[in-house]
Amino acid sequence: MTPKADESSGPRLDERITGALVGAAVGDALGGPVEGYSPDQILERHGGRVHGIVGPWNGDAWRTARPIAPYHKGDGHVTDDTLLTHALVRVYGSVRDHLDAYAVADHLVPDLMTNPRWIPELEAEALPLHRVFLAEKWLVARIHYGHVDPREAGVGNIVNCGAAMYMAPVGLVNAADPRAAYTEALDIAGAHQSSYGREAAGVFAAAVAAACAPGATPDSVIEACLSLAKDGTRTAIEKVCEVAGAHQDFESALIPLREAIASYDTVGPDYRRPSLGARRPSRLHAIEELPVALAMLLIAGGDHRRSVLGAVNYGRDCDSIATMAGALAGALGSPVPEDWSKAVAEASRLDLWEPPRTLAEVTREIHARDVRRRRAHEAAFAALEGRPCSD
Repeated sequence: MTPKADESSGPRLDERITGALVGAAVGDALGGPVEGYSPDQILERHGGRVHGIVGPWNGDAWRTARPIAPYHKGDGHVTDDTLLTHALVRVYGSVRDHLDAYAVADHLVPDLMTNPRWIPELEAEALPLHRVFLAEKWLVARIHYGHVDPREAGVGNIVNCGAAMYMAPVGLVNAADPRAAYTEALDIAGAHQSSYGREAAGVFAAAVAAACAPGATPDSVIEACLSLAKDGTRTAIEKVCEVAGAHQDFESALIPLREAIASYDTVGPDYRRPSLGARRPSRLHAIEELPVALAMLLIAGGDHRRSVLGAVNYGRDCDSIATMAGALAGALGSPVPEDWSKAVAEASRLDLWEPPRTLAEVTREIHARDVRRRRAHEAAFAALEGRPCSD
């Protein structure tokens, strides 16, 4: 039974892990059907803003409509963001310790290649590899077929949010320790991404870890991000969140946020027609998704429903934006709307609560091991100083 929260610490570990992972999946499912479109297109298509689970953009023609086919996006189906997040949880469940790029090579890549699973958007059992985007297929091409050093496998891939979008488990394993989460995620993401894509993975994991700290707020989460983020990623977060601070609802913020991130985003104004310089390595740029997710969290005051709806109605890569915003709000302790989580679980044929149970158990094991390691180091250092080690 999950321990009850108290006023001094807020939600307990199990509640925060569940909130983050279920909250991320719900955000993913709500954002999927409007991914790639602009706020104006979403407004026109749905006769107003999206306020919950909606059907496919092209209705019953989703099987053949381009550029979406053959994916059934909508009706509560999660996308590759959730599939990869759950895959990373399974890696933690196997390794039961901190992860690195070699864990990706030894566990995540074989899982993508060899274990058929129910893929909601395909409405069939298939290898996860058949659903993930080309930037994620890169993991298999480089590591399994190319035999590249896992720590360097991300070099050469397009720079996008592919690694960042599933790093919430890293932040949860390192709950309340943003720096440790940042470092671990950078190592893991080296197998998948380079440049500002890898940096975003580290910063997002740090944000989730910061959101788990007792007394955390959207402001404290953003402060943690700014204390760790480098180069264009840091500047983009700072500028976008500065704009967000002037808004109390997402509707008024949609255009100003896009304007604030535009100079750091390489994709360009038309999301489906990327610019020539799109997704190339740079120290001056940032992925769009993380700063906007942080901004929506700030505008919503950490509320899950409002954070996710802001992210969804922003459009563009909104399933990933809503995945991140949902994870952060859930980690802060904002309740995930039960009607959404039940509908997504049923539509996707997934037990959304099993991965959190696994990760909570593993997180406690890892923390206990970390404490033993730290005490052994303290004893060794005390001996080097020629003094007794205090307990």
